[in-house]
Amino acid sequence: MNHDDEPVFKRSKGGTNRYTYNPSNPIGLALIIISLVFAATMMILMANRAGPFKPAPATKPWNPPAYDYNWPPPSSMPTP
Repeated sequence: MNHDDEPVFKRSKGGTNRYTYNPSNPIGLALIIISLVFAATMMILMANRAGPFKPAPATKPWNPPAYDYNWPPPSSMPTP
């Protein structure tokens, strides 16, 4: 069978205007395999929470800085 005459995409059955990969064309078959490998890899990465799905590292809770001065300030102290 000569694959040069086969299109990479063909219309899907069912009367809709959707196109699908054509497995009779070598490029269409390669696109199908690449799509399946990509989808399987992403599912494995999601299940293992790895790669781009890795959670952010835990950070320490925020603590306010320590005060370097006494309270109340000297200007508010009563004068003797």
